[in-house]
Amino acid sequence: MSSTFVTLAEVLEARGGPLLEEEVWSLLLATAESLVDVAYKHNNMCNIISPTSLLLSASGTLAFKSCGLSDEVSTFTAPEMLQSRAGATKPTTERQMLVYSLGMTLYWSVDFHLPQNQPVQLSDHLNSLLLSMCEDLSHRRTNLNSILEACESQHKASILPSPTQVIRQLVEEVFHDSDNGSLTDSNVPLSGRSQMIRERLHGKLSFYSLNKECFNNY
Repeated sequence: MSSTFVTLAEVLEARGGPLLEEEVWSLLLATAESLVDVAYKHNNMCNIISPTSLLLSASGTLAFKSCGLSDEVSTFTAPEMLQSRAGATKPTTERQMLVYSLGMTLYWSVDFHLPQNQPVQLSDHLNSLLLSMCEDLSHRRTNLNSILEACESQHKASILPSPTQVIRQLVEEVFHDSDNGSLTDSNVPLSGRSQMIRERLHGKLSFYSLNKECFNNY
């Protein structure tokens, strides 16, 4: 773990449980803002976001670590990228790949270490937004600007804490556990359970069989 940044996976491992809804809204807003800025300015932006490549800083900001295409992150990789085994060059296509990765990453985060047979705790609004980000067909996915609008409206309507405040609190959880010697492994495995999440999104597993298999993989 860096003295400046921690990964989203490290946050979840330190907590031993999933993100809360208001935390997801805050991360979604902060990440979408960053991606709009980065994706428009840099054509060589990595097209895969995963729990181990999304970095949170103690100052309340976000960054992205380079994440190459591999079996480990295949669940977070847009289907069109897996099919071609190479990144697309059109900026619009690249942004839609990032939307897919971000959606899958946040689904992974709200399912993290849930007890057997316990459903993911999300409002219909947030659940629908994440599902729209994880569409297999890129042209059916919501875009970054629509995500920003949804997040901004939600923050105003619900008076949610600022993304900066939420990110700082998440990072503090990791530092606290590290200081107490309770953070034993920062290399959180992404495979296995994440594939179950992908299958749930596409309706290939029943709720109970999914949770049973996910539980057995912990």
